[in-house]
Amino acid sequence: MTKAEKAELRKEWEERVAAFKASGQSTTAWCAAHDLKPQQLRYWLRKLNPVDIPTVITPQWLSVEIGNSVPSGQANGLCIRIGHAVVEVQPGFDPALLKDVVRTLVALC
Repeated sequence: MTKAEKAELRKEWEERVAAFKASGQSTTAWCAAHDLKPQQLRYWLRKLNPVDIPTVITPQWLSVEIGNSVPSGQANGLCIRIGHAVVEVQPGFDPALLKDVVRTLVALC
């Protein structure tokens, strides 16, 4: 495929994606009406609107009050909710891994 053909295909899909977004229809319904496969539309939605994971996230602090509901030494960990995701952090966790997981969830949720 030549550069010109690729550019033409991209323009065609940019127009299709814009029409899909403006329609308010589901992917399946819109594709059925336009004789396209939903997988094609999903591919181009991702390609034309990639999710950028920010490299720097401004920390947002909130106060946490810890009560005495769990006796000392019997704490099972901490649950973190980001959107619909729940991350359970146990004592001895890897802070770098938690940072990467939270960064990804914030970008996706």
